[in-house]
Amino acid sequence: MTALPAPEEKAIAVRRMFDRIAPRYDRVNRLLTGRMDQRWRRDLIARLEITDDDRVLDLASGTGDFAELAREQTRNVVALDFAREMLLGAVQRDLFPVAFVQADALRLPIADASLTVAVSGFALRNFTAIPPVLAELARVLAPGGRLGLLEVDRPRNRVVRAGHGIYFNRVVPFLGGLLSDAAAYRYLPASTVYLPPERELIAMLHAAGFTRVRKKRHLLGAAQSITAVRA
Repeated sequence: MTALPAPEEKAIAVRRMFDRIAPRYDRVNRLLTGRMDQRWRRDLIARLEITDDDRVLDLASGTGDFAELAREQTRNVVALDFAREMLLGAVQRDLFPVAFVQADALRLPIADASLTVAVSGFALRNFTAIPPVLAELARVLAPGGRLGLLEVDRPRNRVVRAGHGIYFNRVVPFLGGLLSDAAAYRYLPASTVYLPPERELIAMLHAAGFTRVRKKRHLLGAAQSITAVRA
């Protein structure tokens, strides 16, 4: 796969990519972020204030990082991903009683207003389109349901942005190629072009039916977490 697949090939190309890197995905991620990705996940889960009464979806769950954290608060967790090998990696982590579902984020096999929390990590730029995914999340969340999104971001400070650019665009592909899959870790930094600017993403959330949108920056703006509430 080239750094960025053709639009009509994106869904299949991204799924195949994640199936390829699944066995080494967690180890490489922890190395590339210095385990800070786990700290950001825990912070977002805490802000969502999950209780045992909640019904939680971990969308594009990968190997189940968010699902594992959510099950500490409730037994009602669904981990959903379209990459079979990533889900198998989650199953091997023994996350009972988490339910695992292989499905497309554009067609969630979940009833309307049946969930109270949805969370997704580093997935927005991998979807073929963001607005229909947000619409699906709004459909399955009950009014008052909470949404949490964790993604990469672009630092505002010019000096920090330059340093981050060198690491993200050069070091990450180099290390990823050594430890896992060169094509996949060329795609990772290149895929940030799919992320809309902050105002545009907030507008998408509002258009999908979410209110009370809040953004938190991590690591001097290298990552972001967003919370919102289903109207």
